[in-house]
Amino acid sequence: MSNQLSPLNEAQLKSLEKLTTNLTKEQAIWLNGYIQGFSASTFASADSEISPAAVEKTAKTPLTILYGTHTGRSEKIANKIHAEATAKNFESTLVAMDQYKPRNLKNEKNLLIIVSTHGEGEPPVMAEDFHQFITGKRAPKLTRLKFSVLALGDKSYKHFCQTGIDIQEALLKSGAEEITDLVKCDVDYQPDADQWKREVFNNLHSEPAEELSTSSPENPTGIATRTYSRKNPYEATILDKARITGHESNKEVYHLEISIENSGIKYEPGDSLGVIAQNPDKLVDELLSSLKDDGSESLDTHAGKISFREALLHHYEITILTRDLIEKYAEKTNHKEVKKLIKDDQKLETYLYGHDVLDLLHEFPSKITAVELLEILRPLPPRLYSISSSQEAVGEEVHITVSKVIYENKGRQRLGACSGHLAEHKEVDDKILIYIEKNPNFRLPPNGSPIIMVGAGTGIAPYRAFIQQREAIGQKGKTWLFFGERRFSSDFLYQTEWQKYLKEGYLGKIDLAFSRDQKEKIYVQHKLQKQQKKIFKWLENDGVFYLCGDMKTMAKDVEATLLSIIEKQGGMTPEKAKGYLKKLKKERRFQADVY
Repeated sequence: MSNQLSPLNEAQLKSLEKLTTNLTKEQAIWLNGYIQGFSASTFASADSEISPAAVEKTAKTPLTILYGTHTGRSEKIANKIHAEATAKNFESTLVAMDQYKPRNLKNEKNLLIIVSTHGEGEPPVMAEDFHQFITGKRAPKLTRLKFSVLALGDKSYKHFCQTGIDIQEALLKSGAEEITDLVKCDVDYQPDADQWKREVFNNLHSEPAEELSTSSPENPTGIATRTYSRKNPYEATILDKARITGHESNKEVYHLEISIENSGIKYEPGDSLGVIAQNPDKLVDELLSSLKDDGSESLDTHAGKISFREALLHHYEITILTRDLIEKYAEKTNHKEVKKLIKDDQKLETYLYGHDVLDLLHEFPSKITAVELLEILRPLPPRLYSISSSQEAVGEEVHITVSKVIYENKGRQRLGACSGHLAEHKEVDDKILIYIEKNPNFRLPPNGSPIIMVGAGTGIAPYRAFIQQREAIGQKGKTWLFFGERRFSSDFLYQTEWQKYLKEGYLGKIDLAFSRDQKEKIYVQHKLQKQQKKIFKWLENDGVFYLCGDMKTMAKDVEATLLSIIEKQGGMTPEKAKGYLKKLKKERRFQADVY
């Protein structure tokens, strides 16, 4: 080791040489980093040659990212933005809303909020306290805060993105300043979310983005993996398809087994399968006939330049109506009757149910071109089905339970975009496009705690996955299923499997409610009431309550029944019972997967 130009004396150099002899490569790298860190912390403040401007240049801009989610989409977006913010030299902090102390808002400088709306304008469970605080009387003055909100929702619901709107309005009222305007995302959220992200980073004047590695919280090794999504679905093969309702049933429910061999796709019980939908051919043909268009014209669409017929068949929503579509149609056509319909909230709500785009064109005719129609239609979203299998049990397969949506209205048969396509046009060996939609808020407890599973119709699907999982890992314990359908003889989905699980002890108890098997209709909530003492005892012993089914009727009735059980069996006031249920939700001991 040469001492030429060295600031160390000869004795110090010899000591250093002795210390560094025979170091491994890893030890040398660590020592180099240690010395750099030591010198920076020890001498930076004393070095008169380092100007305040130079120190300021290396300071990171603080950024807090809060997310509130029900299905995990907001969390997924938040994770990606957090990774990009870190690469752009922000001091980025990522926090779930139920882990954040709202009173810390007064200490924030830059805040991004990514939040979904659950049901008819309600915040997701993890966002309830934050929403209540910021919209309530205790919200502080936040004149130093800069913020922006990305709101996720579904335009088929009346109060589209209401949670995000509420939070934005509350923050503005508190004196905070927007980094960029609120953006409302429909189910096809990615393009709007990406645009919002770009505007946020542009307005925060961040450093140029560094090239992101392939590593992520889901892929910490940095090794490139194939990722499938709604934009990049996997072409899977149907291995088996069977109708699992009797032929005397007025419902057609199918069990589909799908191969994901060699795809690398992983899923957990509680996740959903996204299936790329296709509109009914007959409906597309009738729409084209109504417009007096043969559908052959090539048009610019969000999916590229394709024929009008191709666009209607594969890329735009035409089987259901939304408020947003009706409003855009009124604006585009200036139709007086449609404008009247929009003003009458009750009539509009009634009209939206069971009608489609063809009804709109027939009942409120106007001269609208192909281009104009596509401008007001929303992209055709994938349909999500609760996965009814455990990967531990079935390997490189994924199973779903599909109820064919079919009904008649105004002399015309209506068919669900995806369920109808799967039921009528897809058979064994056919291909379908799929991806996994993670649902971190609908999971089995890791410790084998007691579980109460309540479902109606195809709401039984995730519970088949739950019990398959427990069987696969040999985990027995307290498991209780409440299932409701119309008739025992034709609608008891997966009957032989449940009997097997009961016999083997993986399913401990089952209560069935078949509403049409007797004069008086019996639903799952009636069965819950009859078992209320035991149910409350299970909850008191760390039990987890699951709910899967229709949001508008069944789910609301079940939650109301559970609330009354807590109140009665716990000897609580209505307010204390609400607090108990809220605590269950916070502890992830009440979990819902509703649609």
